[in-house]
Amino acid sequence: MNDDPNAANKMPPSEATHTGNAASSSKGSIGPYRLLQKLGEGGMGEVWLAEQTTPIHRTVALKLIKAGMDTGAVVARFESERQALALMDHASIAKVFDAGSTPEGRPYFVMEYVSGIPITAYCDKYRLAVRERLELFILVCEGVQHAHQKAIIHRDLKPSNILVVLQDDKAVPKIIDFGLAKAMAQRLTERTLLTELGVMVGTPGYMSPEQADMTERNVDTRTDVYSLGVILYELLVGALPLDPKELREAGFEGMLRKIRDDDPLRPSTKIMALGGESRISAENRKEEPESLARRLRGDLDWITMKALEKDRTRRYGSPSDLAADLSRHLRDEPVLACPPSAAYRARKFVRRHRFGVGVSATAVLLLLGFAVAMTVQARPIAQERDRANLEAETSRRVTEFMTGMFNVADPGEARGNSVTAREILDKASKEIGSGLGKDPVLQARMMDTMGGVYNSLGLYSQSKSLLERALEIRGRILGPEHPDTLLTMRNLAASLGDNGDLAEAEKFDRKVLGAQRRVLGPRNPETMKTMNNLAGVLDGLGRYAEAEQLFDEALDIARSVMGPEDPKTLKIASNLSSTLTSESKYAEAEKLGRETLELERRAVGPNHPVVIDTMINLAYTLSNENQWAKAASMTRDALEVSRRVYGPEHPATLLLMNNLGACELEAGQYPEGGKQLREALAIERRVLGPNHPSTAITKYNLARVAAVQGSRDEALSLLRDAVEHGLAPSNAKDMEKEREFDSLRADPRFVAMVADLRKRYSAAQGKP
Repeated sequence: MNDDPNAANKMPPSEATHTGNAASSSKGSIGPYRLLQKLGEGGMGEVWLAEQTTPIHRTVALKLIKAGMDTGAVVARFESERQALALMDHASIAKVFDAGSTPEGRPYFVMEYVSGIPITAYCDKYRLAVRERLELFILVCEGVQHAHQKAIIHRDLKPSNILVVLQDDKAVPKIIDFGLAKAMAQRLTERTLLTELGVMVGTPGYMSPEQADMTERNVDTRTDVYSLGVILYELLVGALPLDPKELREAGFEGMLRKIRDDDPLRPSTKIMALGGESRISAENRKEEPESLARRLRGDLDWITMKALEKDRTRRYGSPSDLAADLSRHLRDEPVLACPPSAAYRARKFVRRHRFGVGVSATAVLLLLGFAVAMTVQARPIAQERDRANLEAETSRRVTEFMTGMFNVADPGEARGNSVTAREILDKASKEIGSGLGKDPVLQARMMDTMGGVYNSLGLYSQSKSLLERALEIRGRILGPEHPDTLLTMRNLAASLGDNGDLAEAEKFDRKVLGAQRRVLGPRNPETMKTMNNLAGVLDGLGRYAEAEQLFDEALDIARSVMGPEDPKTLKIASNLSSTLTSESKYAEAEKLGRETLELERRAVGPNHPVVIDTMINLAYTLSNENQWAKAASMTRDALEVSRRVYGPEHPATLLLMNNLGACELEAGQYPEGGKQLREALAIERRVLGPNHPSTAITKYNLARVAAVQGSRDEALSLLRDAVEHGLAPSNAKDMEKEREFDSLRADPRFVAMVADLRKRYSAAQGKP
């Protein structure tokens, strides 16, 4: 039995099997139509291959109500389909020839017999390239738009309802089965069926979120736009946005919830997540997986995801709007689904007018070259003299300052004590104001450098002080959008973020990024680094979707500008894997994390700081997958490297100590975990201070230990300190699910702390 409730025109005569006649009284014919064989049937209708004998001879498809199904509601639905199709007159919609009723009163209609195959099967069978698929899909959009202009919504668009036939050696799509159509403005018949509240109409994999909402009555044309978006996704990727197997396994309510709430991967991401199937999909489109992902990234990602928006107000308003954007993409014009940046529009213009732009650019370059040559020839001696004098003076001042800076290492100055790099740095930071006061530009450069060193050592207050002074000097002398001023502002944002002031860090990073995009361009390595920093701040604030989008953009730029194995590129990939974990995209996160770690070890060696960061992120992913033994092993390895590279009191080392303790807790090893966490907390309070987020997380984990060991008051005290002094708002979800807190849930103090964190989490997400 065909699973499709409105099966029609889906089996050519050679593949159909004769399953019996229609109503017994019809004796193998209905009016002038001789029934040849049943093509299929669904919940309410039968579809027959038939031969019309008068007034003309032709093969048709005849659809009628199944025996025993001719209730008032079903008949009304059937008449709705019959009348809806009668209104259609478009090359991409199957035509209706006739309609009537059998002697037993069973309604039927006669329509064009379409012997094609589903659009997805056709495209794969003939291995159509992406452009050819889009051109065919645009014709489908035009047909659906025609139906909408006739005030009809299909509401069950899917590949099996869009058959492709060859007409004059040209592929033509034919839309069939308007059995679920809904009249928007026009009364089709007196018995038109209105879909009742609580009745699901449509096919789950292609169903719009509003169709999956059993309380929603107002289904409009954007429902078909969503289904078209699903079909477009399948044509591009070879898979559905939401896994049909997962939908089935979720049960009825779970399936509806997934359709309403689960956001699919972008097509370019999905194709790489298919594993072995990605190569088959790519070959069906005459591509390699990597090249297909590149082709989908950008315009086609944006267009498809706009059509698949859960909020229909953010979708395309009509199929024609969707088709228009695809046509713009094929013509290399800017698409509406893309944020229209000036750089993006310029790239599109260049691609459309390569020859003209090339000629114009050549002429401009020749003119500029001539002007530059004349200028250089006019003042070469003066410029070289000024440059040499400036460099000599700068070198002298730096030498004098560095000489004084290292005088502390002299035995007479040190009084026999050992001297650390920290002491040298502290002495230099105190004397930089007087030592370089006559050259504020150089003074600011040295302050910026030392501020960055302090931050790398985890000494955030000293870092913040120096960077604020450097920013004031550079902003006043060089201007607020000078690259050096922006560099200092970004360093200050990093220091603030590392010290837990994420809201202030976001403000600075956004200001820097906006200016760098204008001044340096969106593909400049410095712009890319700021994008990475801002994405990290957004991740820390719990705004994971924003962070993922920015990391993706930065990673694309880094791979093309610096190469896939550059440490900066690998750092961004590692950060992206952490954000994917926070979004519960564990398989994708683990795959990216392991690939990145392998590349890093090969490119920069096992002891590079970027390797430590990736090991931390990969262990985080494994822990979220409940692979606690693997997470603990990865964390121990990273801790060993961090102690060797950073030292025992560096923030990265302390983070790993806390993470290892947390892994031991999850494995039920509370004494071992508690010992590890207490050691970390003692160092954090001394080095980072009591209000740092890392200190708060360690207190939180120690509260879990205390709760399990029956120390109720100690657990609540540690939790209160953590909530009041730096615990991230996003930890509200963790506090609610930790099994160790079961004994605390009835205590009003615990309930109040959870409520406080929830409120702060909603504020960070921008929710009321």
